[in-house]
Amino acid sequence: MAGQGGSALLDKVRWLLRRDKRKPALKPNKPLVLRDAVANCKPKNGEASCITEMSILMACWKQNNFVDSLCSSEINAFYTCVKKAEAAQKSKSQQGNVQGGRLTSKQATTLLTRFPNPRKGI
Repeated sequence: MAGQGGSALLDKVRWLLRRDKRKPALKPNKPLVLRDAVANCKPKNGEASCITEMSILMACWKQNNFVDSLCSSEINAFYTCVKKAEAAQKSKSQQGNVQGGRLTSKQATTLLTRFPNPRKGI
């Protein structure tokens, strides 16, 4: 079905370009094909983790004049939270790179280079 929509679009463009051998209604300044690469953009980061533990730790430091020995339980709680968050992020990245049905820019570029557009003009 996707191929039929693309051919209908090309037919429409051809019709606009050659309408009754008059001056074309559409003059493309670039070829009307997709490039074989996608812009390299970073995926959006999720929300920050362990913010509450960090704020508790900083409040403890402020109350105790930044002495680590008096805030050891808060430090341990923060580090365990960081370890859990890193493990969750690692397992999430190992499950699959396709997130929400979308490909990353690197995956899209590899697919487009594997199946490039034909180089013939319209």
